[in-house]
Amino acid sequence: MQFNFDDLKGKVCVLTGGAGVLGSSFAEALATCGVKVAILDFNKEKAVQIAADVAAKTGGTAIGVFGNVLDKAVLLEAKAEINEKLGLVDILINAAGGNAPSATTQLEFLSNDNLNELEKGFFGLDIEGFRKVFDLNFMGTVLPTMVFAEDMKGKGGSILNISSMNAFRPLTKIPAYSAAKAGINNLTEWLAVHFAKMNIRVNAIAPGFFLTEQNRFLLTDKETGLPTPRAAKILAGTPMGRFGEADELVGTLVFLLSDISKFVTGVIIPIDGGFNAYSGV
Repeated sequence: MQFNFDDLKGKVCVLTGGAGVLGSSFAEALATCGVKVAILDFNKEKAVQIAADVAAKTGGTAIGVFGNVLDKAVLLEAKAEINEKLGLVDILINAAGGNAPSATTQLEFLSNDNLNELEKGFFGLDIEGFRKVFDLNFMGTVLPTMVFAEDMKGKGGSILNISSMNAFRPLTKIPAYSAAKAGINNLTEWLAVHFAKMNIRVNAIAPGFFLTEQNRFLLTDKETGLPTPRAAKILAGTPMGRFGEADELVGTLVFLLSDISKFVTGVIIPIDGGFNAYSGV
C-alpha cells in the first residue's frame, strides 16, 4: 500500500495557464514532488521567470514554454519542444482560463425597474467578449487535451481539469464563465469514460473563491482594496468566512494526479470552504 507521492518523481507535466496565481502554485507543488514541469502560457516571459523561480525554490526541473490554448498548431509546436527537453507527457493540468469584464453583466437581475438599462444586463453583453471567455475556458481545455494526451496512449496518464463553483451553482453577472465551467464538468466525465481502458484518468477540482487577477475587479474595490458588496455576499455564503489561498488547492491536486488515487476517475471535487454545502440558513 502506497502512502506517499513517490510515483510522481520523474514524470512530465504540462501545466497550461501556468503563469497565473493558481498555476504557479501548482507548479511549485509538483516540482517539490519531483515532477518535471512545463509551464505553458501565452506570456512566455512570465512563464520562463516562474519556471526559474520554481526550479530555484525546489531544486526541481521546470521550463517556461509559449502556448496558446486556442491554437492547435501552436500547441503542437509547444509539445515538440516539451518532448525534446523533458520527454513524453504523463500529466496534463488544464489551468488556463478566467473571466473578463466584456463577458460580465452590470446587473444581477433584470426587472421592471431597470428595463431602460438593458445594455447593463444579458441583452447588452458583448457577444465577442462572451465567446472569448467561453472559448478560453472550454475550448482551451479541449485543444490541449487533444494534443498532449497523445503521449499517454499505451502507457497511461492523468489529466486534471479546473472547474469552478459556477459549474454547480451559476453565479450572477458571469454567464459565459459559468456556462463554460459547467461544460468542463461534463467534459471531464465524458473523457474519463472515453479514456478509461487506456489507463488515462481524468478528474477535476472545483475551486470556490480565490483572489486572482481575473476576478479581482469583481471582488475588491480598486480605490480602497476592501471587499466589494459582491465579495461580502460570497464571504457570507462561505461557512469558513474567507477566500481560499492558492496553496490550499494543491493537496487535492497532487492526490488526484498520484497513483494514490489510481481507481479515481471522472470526479469533480469542490475545494470551497463549504460554499457548495451551505444553503444560507
